[in-house]
Amino acid sequence: MSLFDLKVISSVLDELEQERGIPREKVISAIEMALAAAYKKEYGKRGQIIRAAFNMELGEVEFKQVKIVVDNTLVRQEDEEETDDDERTRFNPEHHIMIDDARRIKKGVELDDEIEFPLEAREDFGRIAAQTAKQVIMQKIREAEKVSILEEYGEREGQVVSGHVQRFERGNLFVDLGRATGILPYEEQIPGERYRQGERIRALLYKVEESPRGTFLKLSRSHPQFLVKLFELESPELANGTIEIKEVAREAGSRSKLAVLTHDDHIDPVGSLVGQRGVRVSTVTSELGGEKIDIIEWSEDTHEFIERALSPAEVLHVEIIENEEGEKRASVEVTEDQQSLAIGRGGQNVRLAAKLTGWGIDIKSAGGEALAETDSEGGVELTADETVEEAPKTGESAEETVDETPAEESEEEEK
Repeated sequence: MSLFDLKVISSVLDELEQERGIPREKVISAIEMALAAAYKKEYGKRGQIIRAAFNMELGEVEFKQVKIVVDNTLVRQEDEEETDDDERTRFNPEHHIMIDDARRIKKGVELDDEIEFPLEAREDFGRIAAQTAKQVIMQKIREAEKVSILEEYGEREGQVVSGHVQRFERGNLFVDLGRATGILPYEEQIPGERYRQGERIRALLYKVEESPRGTFLKLSRSHPQFLVKLFELESPELANGTIEIKEVAREAGSRSKLAVLTHDDHIDPVGSLVGQRGVRVSTVTSELGGEKIDIIEWSEDTHEFIERALSPAEVLHVEIIENEEGEKRASVEVTEDQQSLAIGRGGQNVRLAAKLTGWGIDIKSAGGEALAETDSEGGVELTADETVEEAPKTGESAEETVDETPAEESEEEEK
């Protein structure tokens, strides 16, 4: 029975395979399932199993009814009385065929085998049935495309992807990634950033989710891993594993701290990320709208690591505090001229240092006065009025900090 123009359907299959990456076999299978469903809806009986075979060479479709081979251990007859412990299904002549009858048609069949019976071609398999088939075909094509997208982007989860701003909806940003649309939720955007429709944007593909409504590609520009992946794109030593980012503490759009480690004594891990004349870190900073980035060398020595984490401040002394609760705390002593640097604006520097090291850090003056207290999660309590002053501009710190675009200037530009 001829249903499709062979040239048209072949052209559609080629287009789907080449432009959308959907294999021809998947589409043909979807067409066969759709046609079988349409045929059964139009002419079938309850319980029937109908299959369609689409001949691509002739553009024709052959329909067959399938029956399952059973015996009295699997089904009960119409005249048999049903009991509570009888798990057999009722015999349906449209669905089942008894094994003795099946063996008269085909020798050697066993229980649960299938016997096929050709169905007559229907000349009036008309517009309604064809429309039903087309609707199911489109549904199957969308499902096949969803699987294809899931496979492609599932492999790219955790990587940086780029696309163009498509539209805004309730604070969420929709990004055209080519074959799919990504969602940049409001909470995953960098505070203060503004996006224009059609603008090119890069983000971390941090989660690929499949749901009944489709495949959702969730993006993030505020995730700490986005910062790591941007540096991997700039630093071959990081990409190939020669150096490693051990810890990240980030307040997106404002400031971040990275602790790096080298696996090759001949390579400076901090210098590798900073680049000649700061070109690598500057590229990342520009991508993040001027976000300050402090890069320090990781250390196994807790005292040394905490001291470096508080960069660009210079520390007099680090004391590890032992307590019965097993809480990880350190008391850090700084001189008066280093207090605002150590604490940072609104406690930001010590807060990020605490997140980076995983230690609660208490900042004290040389005279023992408590200035700021943090927990290992970065919660800060400022205990001296003078510490809330804005820290001086940083950026001259020898190896740890590159700060070419102060946050104050960025805020003025946005205004």
